[in-house]
Amino acid sequence: MNKLHLTIVFLFFCVNLKAQKAFQKLEPVNFSQVNVTDPFWKNRMDVVASATLEACINYTENKTGRIRNFENAAHPAGKKHEGIYYDDSDVFKALEAMAYSLKNKRNDALEKKADEWIDKIVAAQMPDGYLNTYYILTDINGRWTDMDKHEDYCAGHLIEAAIAYYNTTGKDKLLNCAIRFANHIDSIFRIPNRHWVSGHEEIELALMSLYHHTNNDRYLKLAQWFVEQRGHGYGKGPIWQVWNDPSHCQDQLPVKQQTKITGHAVRAMYLYTGVADIAAVTKDQDYIQTMNSIWDDVINRHLYITGGIGAQGKNEGFGEPYVLPNETAYCETCASVGMVFWNQRMNMLTGDAKYIDILERSLYNGAMAGLSLSGNHFFYENPLASEGKVKRREWFGTACCPSNIARLVSSLGNYIYATSDNNTLWVNLYIGSNTTVPLKRTNVNINTVTGLPWKGNVSIEISPKSKQTFDVRLRIPGWITQPVPGNLYTYTTAFNYSPLIKVNEKEVKCNIENGYAVISRTWNKGDVITIDFPMNVREIIASEQLKNDDDKIAFQYGPMVYCMEEIDNAGKVYNTIVDEASRQYKVLYEKDLLSGVNTISFNANTFKVSADGRSILPANETIKLVPYFAWNNRDTSMMQVWLPTKISTIKIE
Repeated sequence: MNKLHLTIVFLFFCVNLKAQKAFQKLEPVNFSQVNVTDPFWKNRMDVVASATLEACINYTENKTGRIRNFENAAHPAGKKHEGIYYDDSDVFKALEAMAYSLKNKRNDALEKKADEWIDKIVAAQMPDGYLNTYYILTDINGRWTDMDKHEDYCAGHLIEAAIAYYNTTGKDKLLNCAIRFANHIDSIFRIPNRHWVSGHEEIELALMSLYHHTNNDRYLKLAQWFVEQRGHGYGKGPIWQVWNDPSHCQDQLPVKQQTKITGHAVRAMYLYTGVADIAAVTKDQDYIQTMNSIWDDVINRHLYITGGIGAQGKNEGFGEPYVLPNETAYCETCASVGMVFWNQRMNMLTGDAKYIDILERSLYNGAMAGLSLSGNHFFYENPLASEGKVKRREWFGTACCPSNIARLVSSLGNYIYATSDNNTLWVNLYIGSNTTVPLKRTNVNINTVTGLPWKGNVSIEISPKSKQTFDVRLRIPGWITQPVPGNLYTYTTAFNYSPLIKVNEKEVKCNIENGYAVISRTWNKGDVITIDFPMNVREIIASEQLKNDDDKIAFQYGPMVYCMEEIDNAGKVYNTIVDEASRQYKVLYEKDLLSGVNTISFNANTFKVSADGRSILPANETIKLVPYFAWNNRDTSMMQVWLPTKISTIKIE
């Protein structure tokens, strides 16, 4: 190949890469560049950095054999594997959470522990790049023979941890390990007449992260290869035999032909996160259409008001449309974490705020409910009602949720700000924080101070290094005017909101585009945007298709969904009727309750059986609601999100 030919190829590659980048409307500001100062979230992040990671380290290193597996895999002769075949993934997710936490707050002891783990992981890697302790310690000849043994799933979590640790520390030992493993996988699979359908998706989104980190399209092509293997009958192994339904792992149709959400909720979220990533780069309209169709199916037929997904425990996933039971709702914590991932990618792909509305709902409610206020007890599933039999646990045999919620909370900075090639700054979440964002012609310092989620005041200081003209897009939260996109839930009272936005205390008129208020102006150092979002108690009713919520009502304040918990209401949870005349609300911030929350109080009709058992005794009493994410933090307790409005829907005790 002559020099002219090489030059043409290089220029074509550069032009093509530029075109690929341009299609992705938004680029999130990386967590490593964002300092979170928000009182609500800073508290959560500090708890994760101490108690949650301490629990993860203790169970990973001392109470289970996860770290011993890596130690033994370095010298496998005569050694046995401990635990479950996918346990390597929990080590990698814990490392990823440690990486994010180290960025948020320096901790020499934690970094030393992470480095110790990394040394043991790297020592276990085989010369050809393969790394999976289950097969190294059982039968290495069995590797890559069972599509549901989670080898590629574990590899994906290794890749994500490695990138996060490099972004925080600049250390590349784990990153080089992950790249060697990714290259091994590429050499094994992306060859003629080779087929493989991952039983548990994750590798796709991780490879896209590696592609963006390295700019090596080898990983983009491999991610596409994994996605395109689905739906052709290639899937084989126990998972296909047990379920007798390839839709359990989204293998029923080629991805480009899929229109409905199916199967295991976490697997689906990870797959579609990866597909959205691929679509953003390749501009593949078939993938984009698939994402739109499946997202609409989730939002209009399968979404809980908390942002939780996956109604069924038997398959940890989706059932029939509109069948969303409350007491038996599965709503796995990891699935809500996956909703955050997927909806961020959909927002990046489209620039539409509706995806951040869902992300925010899943973040504040469905995902955060999985983590106790103390940080060391967890929910695997998150029901919307309980007769007092549900309790948080210290750990699980399958321990995906603790480290998953830990890495989400610790990486919160990933979801607050974004930029786009048209010289625009996007504000997606109103979380107290500061960062410096590079736009086309200048760097811009940003400092956000907010009272959310308890108060609606927001102040954003915009300080470009030099005077500059650019757009700022401010998301108008959907919870102001609608509970969620779609047709499953509506407010009882419509609320027309026109945002009052000021710059330097002077009102500015903004166009609203795709849920964002657009401010176009020349910015100077120290300019301040202020917004005061209305914070009202919002009453929500469900579509008549959601039979489990007939004649019931739910409540929201800001981004928070609320619930009625036994401990605040003398046991009157299932025998309460909320009638229209009783709805005079009192919202109070209680700093000593549940680490500081807004409560909602109002009068309601309660009923109980008389002492002689011969009559029903009615009363009108004050009831109190607390944010759903904080329930079950004081004691095992009855709880309901959806409260009855008719006597036919109560249980009299």
